[in-house]
Amino acid sequence: MKAPKKMLLTLMTAAMVLVSACGGNNAGNNATNNPGTENGGSGEAKPVTLRIAWWGGQPRHDYTMKVIEMYKEKNPNVKIEMEYANYDDYWKKLAPQAAANELPDIIQIDTQNFSQYAGRNQLADLTPYIGKEIDVTDISQNAIDGGKLGDGLYGFNLGVNALGFNYDPALLKKAGIESIPENFTWDDYVAMAKKAKEAGLFFDSGMRAEVFFAYYLRTFDKTLFNAEGTGLGYEDDKMFVDFFSMLANLVKDGAVPSPDVLAQIKGAEDSHLVLNQGIGVWQWSNQYVGLQQVANRPMALAPMPGPNMEKGLFLKPSMFFSVSENSKAKEEAAKFINFFVNDIEANKLILGDRGVPVSSKVKDALKEVSTEAQVQVYDYVAWAEEHSTPMDPADPIGSAEVFKSLTSLAEQMNYGKISPEEAAKKFRDEATAILKKNK
Repeated sequence: MKAPKKMLLTLMTAAMVLVSACGGNNAGNNATNNPGTENGGSGEAKPVTLRIAWWGGQPRHDYTMKVIEMYKEKNPNVKIEMEYANYDDYWKKLAPQAAANELPDIIQIDTQNFSQYAGRNQLADLTPYIGKEIDVTDISQNAIDGGKLGDGLYGFNLGVNALGFNYDPALLKKAGIESIPENFTWDDYVAMAKKAKEAGLFFDSGMRAEVFFAYYLRTFDKTLFNAEGTGLGYEDDKMFVDFFSMLANLVKDGAVPSPDVLAQIKGAEDSHLVLNQGIGVWQWSNQYVGLQQVANRPMALAPMPGPNMEKGLFLKPSMFFSVSENSKAKEEAAKFINFFVNDIEANKLILGDRGVPVSSKVKDALKEVSTEAQVQVYDYVAWAEEHSTPMDPADPIGSAEVFKSLTSLAEQMNYGKISPEEAAKKFRDEATAILKKNK
């Protein structure tokens, strides 16, 4: 009788091991299929709460919330709290959160503010999550490296875009202008703006000072900041005077709206283009689709003025998703970023609003379902890739303060309260005082 008992015990032990092994495999499969699973063998995901913050107009708010709902359906253990606003209000809300170490888990951030937040150790290094929580199989290294600062990866590139003029061809013809040539100059721009004024239209809604002055400098082989981030990258203030004199004169002539008129615009739906009062807007290509949706009529894209447009134009990461250093859910935040950049169904909602997708697989899938406006963006960015030069290094720490000074001075020039010559000197003094802290 002893031998059968031993055999029975051996069989029972083997069966228990087999059940245990099967149970482990099931748990592992659940963890793979449900990115929210964090406790390994149980197969039940722990509850996680993420805060996510972004800026944009209403179309971006709407689709982002839908993408978040899609993620929550796939990851029912994840609760997501949303914080969003227009661009200026967004940064006003984020600054005190950063000072209190209470930043949201996932932050939408642009190249303008990237160095400031990353350089002050407020953003987590995403390197440990690359190839794990964040699948980069179909994403080029160049696209990934756009979010690097030093040896760390502090932002994940959500898409690339290029500067240009987004306009209504019908309104352009109403102003007596048949088309915008590919190689038009700043003089051509001024002449077209005057024609628009004569037709009772604004040509555009102005140019964001730091973005377009930086472009203008690049056409002269200069940069806004020096390579070390300790000062300005140009020495001749004549470039400042020439650029801002041109813009201020267009405001003075009524070809471009004054600052007090622009202050009335709260979103794309209030813009002069949407209201058939302005021909177009200077902006990044990723903003084109949202604007076209609000305008709800045929539009087109034109390149930037020259000469030397190809020196000035560059492909830029439209924005990043970063994870705050103080986040208690970095891994889950990385998984959400992975979903945002790699999920094809999610990107059918995003439709390149945050830039032409970095995933080649997503890009190919979207071509089959893209709207005419989205195809226009793809074509323009592809054209820009062939007619541009590499972008400047990331803006240095303190750049946000420098941009604030430049924006204020540009507004004062447009009001006629300060001359471009005085503004050029004041800007150099203020920028130098800010940037010398980086030495």
